[in-house]
Amino acid sequence: MPILALMGAAVFVISVWHIPVPVTGSSSHPVGTPMASIIIGPFASTVITFVILIIQAFIGHGGLTTLGANTVSMGIVGSFSAYLLFLLFKKLRLPVWTSAGISAFIASILVYLTTALQLALSLNPTSVFSHWLIYSAGYIPTQLPLAIAEFIFTAGIVKYIYINKPDLFYFYHKGD
Repeated sequence: MPILALMGAAVFVISVWHIPVPVTGSSSHPVGTPMASIIIGPFASTVITFVILIIQAFIGHGGLTTLGANTVSMGIVGSFSAYLLFLLFKKLRLPVWTSAGISAFIASILVYLTTALQLALSLNPTSVFSHWLIYSAGYIPTQLPLAIAEFIFTAGIVKYIYINKPDLFYFYHKGD
């Protein structure tokens, strides 16, 4: 339970942190769920994401009306894509830190591609594909620097835990 609480706190802080992105003149936020899913598993990561999003709704970050969409993009897509990619890269014998970093980078981008798809489905149901491309073109330049940051901090945290306390990892108990 303490590791779940720690990952919940980490994802809360990471995902609520708005970072200015000079490339676009906008701001965005990292996701955090890729790191959590690699450490505690994708199911637990999805559940803590849902709880975090409810709490964030009450402090003015997100909202109850977007809870389902954010849980799907951040919780399900972010967690499961990162975890499955991590296992794939480990099977390819990449170092744990590299596997974690690349997985977090890709999952972070997938979260925002999913969000763009959700917007296109919601706002433009008659022209989903073209609007998904437009929304994606808006998200990716903003999210790319943050995906690089997710690579760095996820790789570093996973490497540190793997070296010092590998039994904390979900995959460690799965026999991988």
